[in-house]
Amino acid sequence: MRVEQEVRRRTVVSYVQRGGRMTVGQERAWERHWPELGQDVSSLPAGPLDTGAWFGRSAPVVLEIGSGMGETTSKLAAAAPEVNYLAVEVYQAGLAQLMMRAADLDVTNLRLLRGDAVVLLTDHIEPGTLSEVRLYFPDPWPKKRHHKRRIVQPGFVSLVASRLAPGGRFHMATDWEHYAEHMLEVCSAEPGLRNVYSGWAPRPEWRPVTKFESRAHTEGRDIRDLVFEKAPSA
Repeated sequence: MRVEQEVRRRTVVSYVQRGGRMTVGQERAWERHWPELGQDVSSLPAGPLDTGAWFGRSAPVVLEIGSGMGETTSKLAAAAPEVNYLAVEVYQAGLAQLMMRAADLDVTNLRLLRGDAVVLLTDHIEPGTLSEVRLYFPDPWPKKRHHKRRIVQPGFVSLVASRLAPGGRFHMATDWEHYAEHMLEVCSAEPGLRNVYSGWAPRPEWRPVTKFESRAHTEGRDIRDLVFEKAPSA
């Protein structure tokens, strides 16, 4: 409860609300698919999200935070039809684009949430229920004065750990060296998690290479993955 209260009191968020109009195709996808596939975090009923009812089945739940334009998310959901895949993102056009990509791949195990992932985790995800949380290439906020905006902070990591089922995993990836070192330090200090590897995790072959990742390689930045696991007794 203390961790949730600390997170709830935060006044600095890790994202920027982007505006801009959607394309015609994105608007069409939004009108067609959002009523079935999406919900606004701010409009969710009080209490835990009933994923079983929403997906129409009981299955392990994977939560991806910050799905962007859906390039990776759609492929990951398509490759794992056995899981209930949740994606949370603040950018409407990105969610619309994700729905277009998912439709092209005939994905049926994906549901979308628009809004703050911290609010979602705090107010609408029951403790011990997620099989995995994925955070790929979050905004690095590279300027030192903006480091407080980085989503990976002790309170956030404790919140994620509390929502993972025993054995559940928190998988992160970033192309910013100093942010990666910060992630490693913060997650290593969380008593409810243990590093699956001795340090950096090998890059999984199943994660598609995004434009961000390709650009990082072009600019000479290494990609670093981290995988932490919820202790069985935590």
